[in-house]
Amino acid sequence: MDAKDILGLPKIPFGTNQEKKTRPPKDSQRKPDGVSREVYALTGGLAPLMPSFDPSHLKRKSQAEKEKITWQWLAFTSSARKDNLQLYHWVKVVNGIPPTDDYSFAKYNKSVGVVKYTDEEYEKYLNDPKWTKEETDQLFDLCDRFDLRFIVIADRFPSKRSVEELKNRYYAVSRAIVVARAASPGEVSGHHLVKDPYSIQHEIDRKRALSMVLSQTKHQERKDAEVLAEAKRIIESRIIAKEAEAAELAKATYASADSNERGMTLIDVSPSSDTNIPSSAVVASTTFADITSTPASLRMLRVFLRTNAFDQMVQVANTTAGLRTSKRVEQTIEELGVNLKPKVFTKAVCAEHLELRREILTLLNLQKQLQYKEAEASSHREGSYSETPGTPKRSYRPGDYDQQFLTDSASFGGARCVPNLVKRDHKRKGPGRPSDGPPSPTQHKRIRKMKVET
Repeated sequence: MDAKDILGLPKIPFGTNQEKKTRPPKDSQRKPDGVSREVYALTGGLAPLMPSFDPSHLKRKSQAEKEKITWQWLAFTSSARKDNLQLYHWVKVVNGIPPTDDYSFAKYNKSVGVVKYTDEEYEKYLNDPKWTKEETDQLFDLCDRFDLRFIVIADRFPSKRSVEELKNRYYAVSRAIVVARAASPGEVSGHHLVKDPYSIQHEIDRKRALSMVLSQTKHQERKDAEVLAEAKRIIESRIIAKEAEAAELAKATYASADSNERGMTLIDVSPSSDTNIPSSAVVASTTFADITSTPASLRMLRVFLRTNAFDQMVQVANTTAGLRTSKRVEQTIEELGVNLKPKVFTKAVCAEHLELRREILTLLNLQKQLQYKEAEASSHREGSYSETPGTPKRSYRPGDYDQQFLTDSASFGGARCVPNLVKRDHKRKGPGRPSDGPPSPTQHKRIRKMKVET
């Protein structure tokens, strides 16, 4: 029973009544000679634009096919050996001509140039109470034989000596011979034996520390990792604290500078005022700049980049003095022919540059104070001229005084207080000041009529 019995279908072979599909005949096209089947299937027999190969190469034999190569068991010698030992190996022979070159692995025979000494040099330079001449000779023979492999040398050395002692003796003798044979000490100053002398104590300490590290248990390694992590956390917290302190210091410096500038702006220098300008208000910025010349964030650091330190010092000084005064200081430095930043940031150069900035700032503040004093003296003279009996009262014209004071004060950054002066002088009316125009006629008030309720 099969599927047809289950479905009730007649048992007729599949495809007996169906007509066979006829396939269209293919055009038989012969593949050209010299073209691979894959290339012919891709191109479809189309001729390429340019010839891809030369058919003459298909029948040409290469040079390697013409050579007759055989392998022969031949004898050879190595230049690395001094006993002329003859060995055998398989050699590639081309056209029956055996190779005549040196053994291919002889180039890897590199030996250490061990210093040799004579008996006279030993007696003159190499005497050591801890070593005899026989032991020194045996040491150098083993060093020459085993190419300074001191572990092997210590194993083959007849007397009981440590590896560090053998190294110390060998390098001490070699260094003494090199220095003795040189014409002058400066000739061998760059030699590795003289430049980097061997230290036996350093080698012993290094091996002891290495053995301690390698003999640590897992528990000790975890404790060391915890200590390093805690140290890293402490360092990061200190850095964050220093940055916060520097930010607070800069903020306080800026607030103090702002308050100083506001206090200096509010000073009244009008001709009618008798207020004395306090010197502390003028030179406060210079004193504060001297105190904060070295930021606190740099005082706590042991090592810092001097270029960054110089930039921070200049920034603190500029913040303290104010933007306008800082620009005036930089302009004065350029007028003097000095660079705004030193070319070589040494301690002495940076100190002199900052000192120059402080002196220029002091000069500008003194010039500003002098102008305040001159303005006050001029205001007193104007008052004395108008109040002297028997003299004609002088009329005040803005061009006589205000223009000159405006020009001088603007050149030294003092224009901040001048507008108050001009404004007050225009508003003030002195006694007996004549008017420029004719007097206005007397105006009578109109009588206001009042409505009377009836």
